[in-house]
Amino acid sequence: MADSYESLSVEIDGHIAQVTLLGPGKGNTMGPAFWAELPVAFEALDADPQVRAIVLTGSGKHFSYGLDLAASSDFLGPLMAEGAMAGPRAAFHRHLKGMQQSITAVADCRTPIIAAVQGWCIGGGVDLISAVDIRYASADAKFSVREVKLAIVADVGSLARLPLILNDGHLRELALTGKDIDAKRAEKIGLVNDVFDDAEATLAAARATAAEIAANPPLTVQGIKDVLDEQRTAQVAASLRYVAAWNSAFLPSKDLTEGVTAMFQKRPPEFKGE
Repeated sequence: MADSYESLSVEIDGHIAQVTLLGPGKGNTMGPAFWAELPVAFEALDADPQVRAIVLTGSGKHFSYGLDLAASSDFLGPLMAEGAMAGPRAAFHRHLKGMQQSITAVADCRTPIIAAVQGWCIGGGVDLISAVDIRYASADAKFSVREVKLAIVADVGSLARLPLILNDGHLRELALTGKDIDAKRAEKIGLVNDVFDDAEATLAAARATAAEIAANPPLTVQGIKDVLDEQRTAQVAASLRYVAAWNSAFLPSKDLTEGVTAMFQKRPPEFKGE
């Protein structure tokens, strides 16, 4: 059985569902359709008693390039306008809370989720995989909490959930530098569980783990996940609330304009702290 959306596809085979990111932008970028459809898809899977495990992957060579900035002008543009007052900031805050909830719908899914990551996993891609239970990577996978390079405080989940996954020093290094790391480094610091030769082997491993989980008593599996999640729910929610308010107040800057412009012009940015 398969369900199709614009930004992702859902295929169910027995007790295992596979969710594949489709873009439609290059590198499975996360545009308006993604943010709207992701919670719908995962809430439907959560409500389906036949689905006992979920595999999450990307189509093509990459998992996701992250937020589609070109398609985000509707909510970023008014905020970046000089002299933006309370109205644009409040509208941005509402929009950001909705985006946060889209990723939270993945984290709140009672069905265990295994991510199979190939190629680039940038920004919003890291937000997404931080919300799953188990992460596998192909040898060509590369990861980046890159928001700092655009003068943005990552605000959709990475800074809320990665502290529960990574050592504090490793997380701060990733978030403060915006550097790229390869799959070997990601495994070493605990961002991914295992690394496999290629995308096909990674997906096969994710499906094998999903099958192991699906063979266990489903209500007990849900109970294990619920008990483990209870230890982090309040902490994550508080962090998301705080960063939404922080960015609504402080995100607009000349550095943000410079960061976005430099990215589209494919040149190094020149930040001035303004």
